[in-house]
Amino acid sequence: MVNLGLISGIKSKKSVKLSFRIPYYTQWGQTLLVSGSEPVLGSWNVKKGLVLSPCHEGDELVWRGNVGVPPGFGCEYSYYVVDDDRNVLRWEIGKKRKVVLPDALQNGELVELHDLWQTGSDDLPFRSAFKSVIFHKTWTLDIERPLGVFQNNSDSVIVHFKICCPSIEEGSSIYVIGSSVKLGHWKVQEALKLHFAGESIWQADCVMQKDDFPIKYRYGKYSKAGNFSLEIGQNRDLIVDFSASQPSCILLSDGMMREMPWRGTGVSIPMFSVRSEADLGVGEFLDLKLLVDWAVESGFHLVQLLPINDTSVHGMWWDSYPYSSLSVFALHPLYLRVQALSKSIPEEIKQEIQRAKEQLDRKDVDYEATMAAKLSIARRVFDLEKDTILNSSSFQKFFSENEDWLKPYAAFCFLRDFFETSDHSQWGRFSSFSREKLEKLVSKDSIHYEIICFHYYIQFQLHLQLAEAAEYARRKGVVLKGDLPIGVDRNSVDTWVYPNLFRMNTSTGAPPDYFDKNGQNWGFPTYNWEEMSKDNYAWWRARLTQMAKYFTAYRIDHILGFFRIWELPEHAMTGLVGKFRPSIPLSQEELEREGLWDFDRLSRPYIRQEFLQDKFGASWTFIASNFLNEYQNQQFEFKEDCNTEKKIATKLKSCAQMSLLLDSDMTRRNLFDLLQNVVLIRDPEDAKKFYPRFNLEDTSSFKDLDDHSKNVLKKLYYDYYFHRQESLWRQNALKTLPVLLNSSSMLACGEDLGLIPSCVHPVMQELGLIGLRIQRMPSEPGLEFGIPSQYPYMTVCAPSCHDCSTLRAWWEEDEDRRCRFFRTVVGSDSLPPSECVPEIAYFILQQHVEAQSMWTIFPLQDLLALKEEYTSRPAAEETINDPTNPKHYWRYRVHVTLESLLKDKELKTTIKGLVQGSGRSYPPLEEEIHVGIENAALDPLKQRAIIAQEKISSVIHPNEIPKRENIAVL
Repeated sequence: MVNLGLISGIKSKKSVKLSFRIPYYTQWGQTLLVSGSEPVLGSWNVKKGLVLSPCHEGDELVWRGNVGVPPGFGCEYSYYVVDDDRNVLRWEIGKKRKVVLPDALQNGELVELHDLWQTGSDDLPFRSAFKSVIFHKTWTLDIERPLGVFQNNSDSVIVHFKICCPSIEEGSSIYVIGSSVKLGHWKVQEALKLHFAGESIWQADCVMQKDDFPIKYRYGKYSKAGNFSLEIGQNRDLIVDFSASQPSCILLSDGMMREMPWRGTGVSIPMFSVRSEADLGVGEFLDLKLLVDWAVESGFHLVQLLPINDTSVHGMWWDSYPYSSLSVFALHPLYLRVQALSKSIPEEIKQEIQRAKEQLDRKDVDYEATMAAKLSIARRVFDLEKDTILNSSSFQKFFSENEDWLKPYAAFCFLRDFFETSDHSQWGRFSSFSREKLEKLVSKDSIHYEIICFHYYIQFQLHLQLAEAAEYARRKGVVLKGDLPIGVDRNSVDTWVYPNLFRMNTSTGAPPDYFDKNGQNWGFPTYNWEEMSKDNYAWWRARLTQMAKYFTAYRIDHILGFFRIWELPEHAMTGLVGKFRPSIPLSQEELEREGLWDFDRLSRPYIRQEFLQDKFGASWTFIASNFLNEYQNQQFEFKEDCNTEKKIATKLKSCAQMSLLLDSDMTRRNLFDLLQNVVLIRDPEDAKKFYPRFNLEDTSSFKDLDDHSKNVLKKLYYDYYFHRQESLWRQNALKTLPVLLNSSSMLACGEDLGLIPSCVHPVMQELGLIGLRIQRMPSEPGLEFGIPSQYPYMTVCAPSCHDCSTLRAWWEEDEDRRCRFFRTVVGSDSLPPSECVPEIAYFILQQHVEAQSMWTIFPLQDLLALKEEYTSRPAAEETINDPTNPKHYWRYRVHVTLESLLKDKELKTTIKGLVQGSGRSYPPLEEEIHVGIENAALDPLKQRAIIAQEKISSVIHPNEIPKRENIAVL
């Protein structure tokens, strides 16, 4: 907040002229305006805000506007880009601006606000990942007060300098230096010192004379060691047109100090994949403390997890899928450490825990056995200590802060177990949720109250353990990054309590992409965004508030879903025949204007006798008689009992004769192909609206059309998927994503892989959302492999992720691809090794750690590939998820314990050498804090880098000198 106390001894009357000035480039038809908290600026009604006028100042387009205000005027305000009707097209990201003018300003005096547009990236230092973790020392500085008060006169102007500097070493100061004598005349020793004003803001006031203008200046840091470093980039300019007016005050808001962008490194691993000496068959929240220790000692600032919410929908191993939440608020009992439930666990329970440890210490997670063991042990401890725990002040506090979701969750778990299904449509009178029914279910007078309390107890203990680990990470300077799934299970607490927020007759997925050429069907109901908007997306805001209790950053799963979602009918099993929601469909009138009339032909499965003979051979008559009706000569349609994918699957299961005659999996695939053989998809809610079937040119239905129809459909297909939706999808994202970002202070990253509309990246950049780059899935057209050195700063980069094979497995999967990578990326025509030896892993990881991306986050498996000792397990077994398999068992466990990794100095030194050699920031170890930079073990790291480089060279160029242009040397 600006509050000038510089003008004294002047009596104020009537009004002061407040002038807004901001450089900003707009497109034709766009205008800037200011809207704020006071009536003179529209009281936050943008249509009543102050419209600014553009003018060119040198190469800049500058927008200006004046308004009369009383002395002592104060308000919040923001800038907006609007169209001719004052509809908002864009707005500033981050906190509202604030200004307070002194009471002593004289009537008619002019105060100029020189602002810079606030982008999403400007707001990043205020996110908890930086504010509370990485730069937390800066935020704990003592607020300083300016030295002295100045009196201005008619020949002088008070200039208020203000800069944001979130990253500053202890004992350092901020100065402004420039062409004016008051700014040192570019002499460091005479520069103007700024004072810390809180929240990373540094400011100072200076009385300038008319002769000082125009002024060139820069901000700089003066370290405790006596080093002065100027900000990068061109000089800043302060130009005042005294012929037009004489400002009394100029308030400069110069945005962020221009420094080399901060870059960090992290490790990702699912919670269930972690292995420690204390766990019971699966990673546990308290294991995160060991993982944080290892991350710090390896030079990492971040630990990333997959979703950790309860997924106990089916009561079997299917629940290992972490993206199908039973509740978006409840934590998963799988990650509970039962040994920590009490300080006085009886000996017989300790023995039970030990037996469970031995039985569950397997290569992979046994989901069902682990869940059963933990809940059984937890129940025994609960029976012993329930009265003490439930009456404790800490539990009571937890309950009061979480009862809005905790009560429905506990009731749901009870009803799920009572009715032996999570399908709440099967719960009789409890199928329909109401608060009255809920209160009766969880009443202390109910006979099952103790069961309800057990679920409270489990969530309380999970909260304590995760909160302990999260606080430990913060103290160690490590960002804990969570994951926000795009969907919820259709049989979940959330769909039971808030059915109006979901379209239960639909299913979400993804169109064909890198992961699956046939698309994906995740099975989640799509969101009813219109209904969600009625309470300003309260459900989403509550989700993010809950996550922020533990995490300081998060990954938005499938961020494309906030622009548009791939929607499938509920009866679909695959992900191919869907449509985008929202989207502008093809109307019947539009199609008719293009000369298309036979809508049944285009939208019904096109099945001819030769297709059946080709797919089923001699068995085609059997298939036809059981599944199809012949409605025209040699043309067929599906019977009523098998005209959807789910009906086909059900009929195949029930037909014993068919399983004897045919390969049921192949038969199902072929029948699905016939069902999907359409060109247009008719809207089930409006028969006069249609959607082009994805990859329609690949269908035999399309190939049998006349040339005119083909040309029209190709044109409409391209328009639907790549043009006509862009504005709609942008508007949709700008309604929903800012709500997420403003619901918490967490740093947000978006998983933007797949079929990317052109509006996505500009919106993400505008909102300050960090994207994702996976080298094998380049977002740039025409590339087979991404080029890390060309990734933009606002990205997270990695060689692999949980949704694809690990670096080692990918290397070994395809020999031809491996050779192409070796030739185009490594720069060698030699034959590459068939296995991803540590030297190859080092080279690829080095490429990523040297990228300009804000974050490089490596899967732990890819880091373990740096040491041959950890590559004995078959690479394919390290894969976490197979997106092509909807029933994939998520059970991978790291084969080495965290305790062993902490003892492995060689691996930690190798990784830290990569990080330090790349110029990325890293948390110093406690023993390094008092060691000078020159002596911080740089020589051993350089030696390791040289040795590793020589090994890489021997692999790439066994008989020649290494080519320096191909391989970067630390």
